[in-house]
Amino acid sequence: LPGLHIFAIAFALEVSVGKTNVVMALNNSNILLPCTFTTCIGFQDLVFTWYFNSTELIYHGKIKNKATEPTLIWHNPRVEFVGSTTKKDNNISIVLNNVEFSDAGKYTCHVKNPRERNAQHNATIFLTVVHKMVETDNTVTLIIVGVVGGLIGLLILFMLIKRVVLFIIKKTQDGKKECLVSSSGNDNTENGLAGSKAEQKAPPKA
Repeated sequence: LPGLHIFAIAFALEVSVGKTNVVMALNNSNILLPCTFTTCIGFQDLVFTWYFNSTELIYHGKIKNKATEPTLIWHNPRVEFVGSTTKKDNNISIVLNNVEFSDAGKYTCHVKNPRERNAQHNATIFLTVVHKMVETDNTVTLIIVGVVGGLIGLLILFMLIKRVVLFIIKKTQDGKKECLVSSSGNDNTENGLAGSKAEQKAPPKA
């Protein structure tokens, strides 16, 4: 039924290796290979395995229930379990010790949960091994950010200057208008122009 199918999807097992599935390790160093799983209905006798390049088993563990930590079944001597399943995130991460160039490749974290009708899910990490870590040169990026920031600053300064200049011009024009109105009123009164007080006097009698 469609409803049951949606219900099954909602409670499906999920496995994750984090935000990125690409990691880089320095030769002869130790590297963390993260992995967590989630299941809404819990788990019972859950089995998890780590594979190298899909076929080579490097870690095999089993978890009885949420209240217990994983039990080791088998592991490569250079692989160490560093997770915990009694906490919230159900962490089944491992550490690969003394990394060699031959360790570069694909690492798959696989989980099987019998409580979900043997539901299975996996996630993959790609490991790159290098002779030395190369620092990223951010000079070009910094130059671009500096130039863009400078242009934005100049634009803001130009807008401020423009507003100040427009404000001063407006004030100057308003002042000139007031002077013109005042001057026009004085001229009409003194020179006896049409509409002035001088024109309202009665003519002298003969």
